[in-house]
Amino acid sequence: MKITPSAIADEIVAAEPRFAGVVQLAGPPPQRRPLASHKRFERLATAILHQQLAGRAAATITERTRVALGGAFEPAALLALDETTLRSCGVSGAKAAALKDLATRVEAGDLTLSSLGRQKDDEVIQQLTAVRGIGQWTAEMFLMGPLGRHDIWPVGDLGVRAGWAAVNGDRIAPPRQLLTAADHLRPWRSSVAWYCWQAVDLARANGGTLPK
Repeated sequence: MKITPSAIADEIVAAEPRFAGVVQLAGPPPQRRPLASHKRFERLATAILHQQLAGRAAATITERTRVALGGAFEPAALLALDETTLRSCGVSGAKAAALKDLATRVEAGDLTLSSLGRQKDDEVIQQLTAVRGIGQWTAEMFLMGPLGRHDIWPVGDLGVRAGWAAVNGDRIAPPRQLLTAADHLRPWRSSVAWYCWQAVDLARANGGTLPK
């Protein structure tokens, strides 16, 4: 039986009543649907380009790169693009190398993006983090987003830890302390992470504390 976002929200509150206020204010979590296989390369390439950049700068560089590639992110087109052109788009040397490594692995068949949806979470993370420039956080965001996984718990994300602390009225804990903290909220920890991000936004808009 397909469970709805509203039902997921209800299950989270039932398992952890301290999320009730955030759920009431933020509403149901987003629907999680796997992204079509042919769009996954662009999502990973974009994730690399957006690393450590503000939103507007990242969007500008991404669009310049898209234009240089002829309108779409494709492995073959990226491999054919020289580094000078990439640098002229604002892509750093490290990111250019990461994009080339991603494209090379996909073209060689070492990374088959269409099969990731059939693999376990840890297998996907292992494959993606083998690519230069892709770390644990990027792999987890890919699992939560393009692969539509419901039970990812990205404790390395500062926003998740800050939101968890806000909901629980506690200090921000290091990642290792949160590894099992949300086990009672399985199998919906991706939505729990989303609610943690909402908690951060709600607290920021309310002077640093969650609205009562």
